[in-house]
Amino acid sequence: MQKGNKDDRLSALPDDILVNILDRLNVPQAARTSILSRRWSQLCAKLSRLIISALDFLPEDVSHTNISVDEVVKINAAAAEATESVLARRNPGEHTIHLLSTTFYLRDDVPIFIGNAVGHAMSTHLVENVEFSIRTGKDHVAEIESDDELVTWAREFMLFFDACPNVFGGLTSLDLGNLRFGESGISSVLTTCKRLKHLHLYSCDSGDGSTLQVEHANLSVLCIVNCRLAQVKLNWLPQLTQLAFDGWIDFQDPLVLGHVPLLEAVCLTNVGLSFNKMVKLSTFLSSTSVRDLKLGFCSEMVS
Repeated sequence: MQKGNKDDRLSALPDDILVNILDRLNVPQAARTSILSRRWSQLCAKLSRLIISALDFLPEDVSHTNISVDEVVKINAAAAEATESVLARRNPGEHTIHLLSTTFYLRDDVPIFIGNAVGHAMSTHLVENVEFSIRTGKDHVAEIESDDELVTWAREFMLFFDACPNVFGGLTSLDLGNLRFGESGISSVLTTCKRLKHLHLYSCDSGDGSTLQVEHANLSVLCIVNCRLAQVKLNWLPQLTQLAFDGWIDFQDPLVLGHVPLLEAVCLTNVGLSFNKMVKLSTFLSSTSVRDLKLGFCSEMVS
């Protein structure tokens, strides 16, 4: 600091530059700057990127891979409170929110609480992109005790989904894990989430050996990991550019490609046991213009 100048050089920067700096932080980090001065507290209400994750509220001595149920409840509640607090500070319609991203757990009433807060923000502000990453607390398949647990989590998700249809209708990105839906569950989600561009499914299906049929006007990125699916049928995806499919369980060709005119990047990964049917890439990729193809097979069951 120059002699006689009480403000440091950082505080002397214009608001737009400071907001750009704060946009690179997560919400808890950015919120800590509000204690510096009245000016800094007002800057938090101008952020264009709001990234709120329950995992950011974990104590420093707790690993995100080994969280107790009590800790999940605490950090989930903290994420809900932060979401409401941050959005309530903003003046309606004053500053565009380019990204509103929240990560939380299916616990108690927290999902609906967050859904209502996000829904209110979407109705009173210009929000370009809205992302939900929804966790069950069981981040690895090995941790799931039974199929019944997958069904229970899916029911919890659908209660949330049915309570907040307008919010899901405005989502642009959705990340789901460890859910066993009913026969039409995933299709219902896709039908409601009309603005969806990115969909990530981890250990999600409608029962062992089920087929996932996908139709969506705006989906551009689809990632399917460790879902116990026999086959994925991409019937009509005019905007799809990237596809990742990791793991399938049946003997038939894993993919059926319908209308996917923009598909250019495909990643396929599977164990490929000796009794599995040979995966013939030339068969289901022949009608595409794929330029980036990544394969991860632990056998020679691909041609």
